[in-house]
Amino acid sequence: MKKILAIAAAAALTAGVSAFAANPFSDVSTDDWAYQAVSDLSDQGVVEGYPDGTFKGERNITRYELAQIIARLMAKEDQLNAEQRATLDKLAGEYADELANLGVRVSNLEKKVGNLYWSGDARMRYIDSSKENTKDTWDGRMRINVKGQVNDSTYVQGQMTTNMNFKGANEATKANGDTFMSQLYVNHNFGKDFSVRLGRQPIVFGDQGGWLYNGLEGYDGAQAAYNNGKLSLTTGFGQFNATDNLGDVVWTNEQDKNDTKTLETGLTSADMYFAKGAYDFGFAKLGADYIRFQGDYDKGTNLVAGQELYGLNLTIPIQQFKVFGDYYKNTTIDDYDTAWNAGLAYGAANWKKPGTWDLSVAYNDVDAGVYFGGSTFHNDMLKNLGKFKATTKDEFGFAGATNLTFWTAIANVTLQKNVQLHAEYAFDADADGAKDPDDSWTVSLNYKF
Repeated sequence: MKKILAIAAAAALTAGVSAFAANPFSDVSTDDWAYQAVSDLSDQGVVEGYPDGTFKGERNITRYELAQIIARLMAKEDQLNAEQRATLDKLAGEYADELANLGVRVSNLEKKVGNLYWSGDARMRYIDSSKENTKDTWDGRMRINVKGQVNDSTYVQGQMTTNMNFKGANEATKANGDTFMSQLYVNHNFGKDFSVRLGRQPIVFGDQGGWLYNGLEGYDGAQAAYNNGKLSLTTGFGQFNATDNLGDVVWTNEQDKNDTKTLETGLTSADMYFAKGAYDFGFAKLGADYIRFQGDYDKGTNLVAGQELYGLNLTIPIQQFKVFGDYYKNTTIDDYDTAWNAGLAYGAANWKKPGTWDLSVAYNDVDAGVYFGGSTFHNDMLKNLGKFKATTKDEFGFAGATNLTFWTAIANVTLQKNVQLHAEYAFDADADGAKDPDDSWTVSLNYKF
């Protein structure tokens, strides 16, 4: 194939990406039929000429030269539409050997089948419990993500998760693990800033990785989001799927054993509305969260219905340091209704740069009436908080600590590309209404692929 024809084909592949560019080659005139294609691709850095300033378009192009063009197009793949990406995938497959000789791993191609994009992560983790007479934990997790590109504005996202306990589990779980679909949603973009989602999707509250809630299964529902790079706004409606603070939900009238009632704690069965917003000022990032469980607050029927929570978070970067904090309030209950943390972080562990690391230290003060489970802490300190427990049909309390204060130290180190070591230490805990927990620590190896 003539070099000039190959360049014309490549220009067609990137149609809509480039703008008008000046002629960089002395042997390509403005009257040449391929002038615009050659100029545009040269301006994008996709093609190069010879040291004497010529293009030599009439000579036959080699597979090696075409592989170079394909490699440069792959670097611009995020600018292509679905049809263009599919064509590029076929070219990358055809010239895989030449690309390998160039040192280009066709990693995107390896993860795609048609318009499907595959990725995932895995971890091996050990947890030393803060609870007395509770065994330590050794477990593993693997998550496989698949993204199906429907068209330029719509994709379907799924996540399959397998959890396995290697110690202290029953034989069935220990042998087979627990596999489930943790996410399945469709996302439609309206322009570059606005999107709508429907299905089981992730949700994070706060700016510290969801220290109070970042449940793996997120919530089932719908959301609308706006994000222009500085301002982000999200609102949604649905039901949460993860919690670890459900308590005893059956009360019995001691005078009448037939007078029994099963209460719903409501978190995974009550509809909720939420709104989130954040703005990046450059010198600081400020965010706000709001959660409202639907229904009327009634201690005799549903312990969560009608409860309302709001939160504020602030992060201030100072060179390599970061000062951060969160505050949450439950406006519905009378006591044990706030939570806050404040801390200092240094560094940034980059998954692609071995040797990079980060460290954070924070103080946490959490009431039982605010924490409803799904924290991203790997240590189990928050599980010492009291759970909702109905005592009569009109009253409920907390079985366990009503307030918990403790320190956390969290570190990440990138050992190799896409391999990180994660460690946490929760210590100096003080509990109201229960015995003070022991220190808890955890270490895990985490992998991305």
